[in-house]
Amino acid sequence: MTRRFDHPPSAEEIEAIARAALTALPEPFANHLRAVVLQIDEYADDALLAEMGIDHPLDLTGVYEGIPIGERSVETSGTLPDRIRLFRQPILAEWAEEGEAFEHLVRHILIHEVGHHFGLSDEDMHALEEQE
Repeated sequence: MTRRFDHPPSAEEIEAIARAALTALPEPFANHLRAVVLQIDEYADDALLAEMGIDHPLDLTGVYEGIPIGERSVETSGTLPDRIRLFRQPILAEWAEEGEAFEHLVRHILIHEVGHHFGLSDEDMHALEEQE
């Protein structure tokens, strides 16, 4: 269901859309994502942008931070929880530029980051997105 916004969506609205998308994912994805932290920030910080080699803060809409499931071992215990961060201002800029439904855009970005958590290929991420 596409909602109309009379103002730019807030971080709370983006989080609600992203959480709904997470809970709508099929198993085994949904079960594994319960422990992943979802965070909405205005922009990526300078350190993250530098680490990723990104020059402009509007060029990064989201990031997965953690150890992909396929790379985990007993040696990774005691690490910080996995986290998906979505960046509000870059998402709003892409929404304004592309003109697609806001919920669809947020879901697309979220699934891309979920794909990194599971080590999915681009084709697998696309197939997961099609299950909408």
